[in-house]
Amino acid sequence: MSRSYAVRTYGCQMNVHDSERMAGLLEAAGYSRSDEPDAADVVVFNTCAVRENADNKLYGNLSHLAPIKRERPDMQVAVGGCLAQKDRETIVARAPWVDVVFGTHNVHALPVLLERARHNERAQVEIAESLEVFPSTLPARRESAYAGWVSISVGCNNTCTFCIVPALRGKEKDRRPGDVLAEVQALAADGVLEVTLLGQNVNAYGQEFGGEMSRGAFAKLLRSCGDVEGLERVRFTSPHPRDFTSDVIAAMAQTPNVCPQLHMPLQSGSDDVLRRMRRSYRSSRFLSILDEVRESIPDAAISTDIIVGFPGETDADFEATLDVVRRARFANAFTFQYSPRPGTPAAELDGQLPKKVVQERYMRLAALQEEISWAGNRAQEGRELEVLVSSGEGRKDGATRRLSGRARDGRLVHFAPAGPGDAQPRPGDVVTVRIDYGAPHHLVSDGGVITHRRTRAGDAYEAGERSGPVPTTLGLPAFGRPPAEPEAAGCGVPATSAAGAR
Repeated sequence: MSRSYAVRTYGCQMNVHDSERMAGLLEAAGYSRSDEPDAADVVVFNTCAVRENADNKLYGNLSHLAPIKRERPDMQVAVGGCLAQKDRETIVARAPWVDVVFGTHNVHALPVLLERARHNERAQVEIAESLEVFPSTLPARRESAYAGWVSISVGCNNTCTFCIVPALRGKEKDRRPGDVLAEVQALAADGVLEVTLLGQNVNAYGQEFGGEMSRGAFAKLLRSCGDVEGLERVRFTSPHPRDFTSDVIAAMAQTPNVCPQLHMPLQSGSDDVLRRMRRSYRSSRFLSILDEVRESIPDAAISTDIIVGFPGETDADFEATLDVVRRARFANAFTFQYSPRPGTPAAELDGQLPKKVVQERYMRLAALQEEISWAGNRAQEGRELEVLVSSGEGRKDGATRRLSGRARDGRLVHFAPAGPGDAQPRPGDVVTVRIDYGAPHHLVSDGGVITHRRTRAGDAYEAGERSGPVPTTLGLPAFGRPPAEPEAAGCGVPATSAAGAR
């Protein structure tokens, strides 16, 4: 009898990508996906270490499974991802009912470790120190019939003082362009309309190749994606301002299926803070990149990450951040309160700020960005936008009788579907709608669908292929007013939750 599995994902989009590989490996090994996670024979936690209290969240979830494990001793619990890479033996010491611990570098070992733990009747802890198998070469159980993740690199060569990712993901390793394009082509041939290229620093792609092959490698990759038949949308996340060059901007502008959307982490608008963060650019360089992008792509929607309350941040430093935000006019921003991460240089810096000060600054920044986002969305009113219909993004769609999807620039659109008797758009279909109202974090169209194109991806969704309970968010973060006390950012890839994008 087939054993069932459930994978619970925390953290960034790279973790979501890895979880699809874990699911694919388990299904290739004969496991079947469980519709009830707590009833699964194998529960896998794919963890994040960049969030504050990530360990508390993990051990809380593991404690929930402890009585279930006592009642069902054949059940297995596995912990992987960044926290597993960081804490290793600590996990089994604190939660002795865990059967397998594996790291970011040996995802491929999961089925073997589960079998070994069953056979040996003892926990298996295996943490590789360097990448053994590139995750994208592993089988995948994709959550979406219409959007796919493609990892072009793993790891990071930067040394940002607030970030633990390089210690957990290792130095950057790049896939060969031919391998990346082969995966993109396979996804498009399978009906996928949108692909998101993933990396901790995507625009540094190709540096390890050396010679002519490394020059402009990421720009060349974007242009090559433009030649893939059937591929309608290409996104990427996240670039680093240090490596963002004019050839990438030109490739974005001149490649029709590359979306006019860019996530560019700022982190701080103060040059002094950027220096202490060890970010190798200054605010003037950052703003010049945005000017160049908008000159070539006037309708580009640009989002960012900002950390508030970094050690030593003065009132003047914070005002500099507010000034850059006003000048940048971001479509959206992830704003985070700094909190120390053990193992990072910033945790040892002098000038750790009181929580009250950080909270007050954070709320001021969030209010300013919401005002800017709202103005940008109101400017969309009256425009006709192409929307790729998605699943799981419209949390109130049932009550409003709307559907949801993303415009080409990444904005979330809630729209009224076709009238009675008309074919209803499905996730994966493409519609055109006219925007009636721009809210701070989404757009609304209640005038009905102008055009509706049925797609192979929509056919697959309707047939029940890759349409499981995990919402699919087109590789994009779901922007909104953040909670009162968010956690500090760590890596360049926007964070997501188990149910999609955060």
